[in-house]
Amino acid sequence: MPLAMLLPGCRAKVVALCGGREFKRRLASMGILPGSELVLVRCGAAGPVIVEVRGSQFILGRGMAQRVLVERLP
Repeated sequence: MPLAMLLPGCRAKVVALCGGREFKRRLASMGILPGSELVLVRCGAAGPVIVEVRGSQFILGRGMAQRVLVERLP
């Protein structure tokens, strides 16, 4: 499921990044890689998505968040 579909507070594991080399490089610089775990901090009906990865928070545009595929964790 896309990252933007999670509810705030949900933990997830990144399964795939659906984008080109620059998209993947940018997310890798934030620690968002396949296999990494993150927590969705904020995701409203519109606007950016805020995620926490390894203790740091990052803001992603909604379009980027739609291209990050994740698997919910318990």
